Amino acid sequence: MTQAMSDEALSTDEFKFAFRGHPAGVGIVTADTGEGPVAMTVSSLFSVGLTPPTLVFSASVLSSASPTILAADTVVVHLVGAEQVELAKLGATSGVDRFGPGVEWDRLPTGEPFYPGAAAWIRGRVSQVVPAGGSNLIVVEALQAKPHDPDASPDLSPLVYHNRGWHVIGEHSKLDD
Repeated sequence: MTQAMSDEALSTDEFKFAFRGHPAGVGIVTADTGEGPVAMTVSSLFSVGLTPPTLVFSASVLSSASPTILAADTVVVHLVGAEQVELAKLGATSGVDRFGPGVEWDRLPTGEPFYPGAAAWIRGRVSQVVPAGGSNLIVVEALQAKPHDPDASPDLSPLVYHNRGWHVIGEHSKLDD
């Protein structure tokens, strides 16, 4: 017997449950419009184009960092490895100072706040903001980057978020070809 398909809206809980099993890379976005630096951890981050180099991430309207990020002309998107899980947790925790004592951060010559210990970072210009279901998709054209240096950190393991937890990808998780 074939199950009938329905056009009724999927519930929020059903939608979250569907994506809970879908792993996502982790990034941290920083910005400052002159009111002080902000940061947020994102797992909805991906590249979308090469000419020009373009990436996109989503920012919940509920995040305290969203107003600054939405108003910023430029942002810094940090691609973090497992070694930076504490930084990723910091960016995902409400009500904490993400630039306080004990947090290694600095400003680029162009003024944006950034975390120098991140595996890699990309500074970019916000080119478009698209409202989408309680979030905003933020399209960023890359202007400058500090890619991962395998000589400085040859054993970098990517950090992913999966089923409400932080995970490491490495040789131990590689499947046979």
